Parts: sequence; structure tokens; C-alpha cells
Amino acid sequence: MAQVRSWAGLDVHAAKVLAATMDRESGELVVRRLPGRTSDVVEFCRALPGPTRVAYEAGPTGFGLARALEAAGVPCVVAAPGKIERPATDRVKTDRRDAERVLRLLMIGGLHPVRVPTLTEEALRDLVRAREDVRGDLMRARHRLSKLLLRHDVRFHGTGGTWAQRHRQWLGAGDLGHRGAQGTLQDYTGAIDALLVRRDSLEATIGELIPDSPWAGTVARLRCLRGIDTLSAVGLCAEVGDFQRFARAGHVMSFLGLVPSEHSSGQTRRQGQITKSGSGHGRRLLVEAAWHYRRLPRKGQALKRRQAGQDPHVLAISWQAQQRLHRTWQRLDTERGKRRTIVAVAVARELAGFCWAIANAD
Repeated sequence: MAQVRSWAGLDVHAAKVLAATMDRESGELVVRRLPGRTSDVVEFCRALPGPTRVAYEAGPTGFGLARALEAAGVPCVVAAPGKIERPATDRVKTDRRDAERVLRLLMIGGLHPVRVPTLTEEALRDLVRAREDVRGDLMRARHRLSKLLLRHDVRFHGTGGTWAQRHRQWLGAGDLGHRGAQGTLQDYTGAIDALLVRRDSLEATIGELIPDSPWAGTVARLRCLRGIDTLSAVGLCAEVGDFQRFARAGHVMSFLGLVPSEHSSGQTRRQGQITKSGSGHGRRLLVEAAWHYRRLPRKGQALKRRQAGQDPHVLAISWQAQQRLHRTWQRLDTERGKRRTIVAVAVARELAGFCWAIANAD
């Protein structure tokens, strides 16, 4: 690889970009303000004396600039913002200082790059995250309605679960006795119905796109694990990306923030709560799936249908996961008396390792 001559650190915003550049031969640091248009930034970087290398922090502007720079033949590093070192006593933050910090770290190899997804992967990930947003909105809308009924001392005593068909019919026939309260009830009910329509539409679109997506094979394998069906498998693939980029299972656990935090100095070593770095959505999916391993290992009809036609090696990993994770749950819950929420997180950490193993079964 040719020695880099021009280094550029960018502080990217929607309306403007601040570029800090360094020429290796002259050693001159130049800071220039650029328009926010991607084409202008790419043209500026291409005009620098080559070979050139560029870096900027990942943010709401996305990966379009990185793709455009790579297409123009300019290597670009998209840095993880949470991994950028900042002095504890530094109380001054400006765009210029941010651009210069990215430049200096780029020159010494101190940036942690973020994987740039393809356009297809990013589109499907946006769809998965949109479904996750609707799920959160639906939960909040249901909470508002249930608390409204509780304030009016109205309770559901029928058969069936909450939000099931009979509960929905009971809500439709409800009368709170006051026009204002009744209007609120109808508005909350209508909001829930609209969110259900949106959720179902998004789930149907996700199901249609999976067969032609780059994650089709990985999704089929992940569905062989207990507690992971189509939506969970797609969500994990959207958040993790390519499982093969991780050399070990522990790297996936760390990426999803499921490893313990640590503060060690001298002869003292302390481990605390999980780091919670990385994707909160992916972490939640694994924790929810971990609760299925409370029960004894078995293959139900739904799991058998998901495993039909899969490689025997993949099925062996799935069965090994059931046995090991159930033992982990029993040891922490029954023998050591840990809180079940903590046990679920511990099992989720090991489940992340089995996801890595089953995705890389080849």
C-alpha cells in the first residue's frame, strides 16, 4: 500500500462540513469549511495530493459520504463515536477541535472503524428498526389506555388474555359515563388499531424481502435456535451485520454489550454490570429469547418446522445450545438464587455465542 500523503478529518453536519487536512511533506495543518453536499466534499477530498485517507464520525448523516468517497477511490474510515478518546478535563467542544481530533487519531491509527453496510443491508435494517419503533409506540399506547381505565375503576374480568380478541371487543363496548373520558377512550383505541395495522404491514414487508436479502441463509440458521423466529433472526442480522467478521464468539458478546464492565487496578479486579455498548435492539432480542431456556430441552412442533431441511451440524449446535443454556439457567437461578432478570442476561450472553457459531457453521 502506498504511503499516505494527505490526511483528512471531517466533522460532518447536515448543512456544513469542517475539514481538517494534513500534508505529510509540508506538515501544514489546514482547516476549511465546506458545504454539506456530498458531491462537494468528495470533490474536495479527491483534489488533495494523493494518496489520501479520510475519516469522520458515524452519525445521523449516515454512510452515503463513505460510499461516495470509496467509489471515487478515496479510502474512508467511519469511526465509532463512543470509542474516540477524549480527555476527562476537556471542557471545550467545537467543530474545529472535533475535526482535528479525528485527524490526529486517524494518523496514528487510533480510530475504531464502523462497518459500512451495503445499500440493501441498510434498507432492510431501516425497515427492521421502523418495526421496532412501532412496537415501542404500541406498548406506550396500550399503557396509556390501560391507565385511563384504571383511573376510572374499569377492569376486564373476561376470559382470554389482555389485548386478545375478547378484550378488544370489550373495549369497543366500553362506556366511561362522561363525554370527555369516552372521547379519550375512543382516541386511544383508534391509535392502537392504527399501530397494529402499521406493525402488520411492516412485518409482511420484512417477510417478503428476506428470501432475496444477503441474510437469507443466516436467518434460516438462526431460526433453528430455541426462542429465535423470523423477526428476531432478521433483527439480529440487521444489527450485527456479517457474523463472519468476528473472529471469536466473545467478540459478538462484546459488540452487543453483554459482557461485564470492569474496573481493575493493581491487585484489585472488579466486574460490574454489563457494558450495554452497541445495539440495544439486538441485546433486547437475545434477552427475550433467553427466557425460553428456563424449560427443559425439547423440540416442539414449531421448532421442528423451522429446523426442517437444515444441515445436521446446524441442528447439533441448536441442541447443544438448549442443553447448555438450560444448565446455565438452572445453576444461576436454582442453585445460586440469582434474580431472574440477571440470569436472563447471563444466558443471553451465551446465546450470542451460539448465534455466532451457528451463523459460521460452515
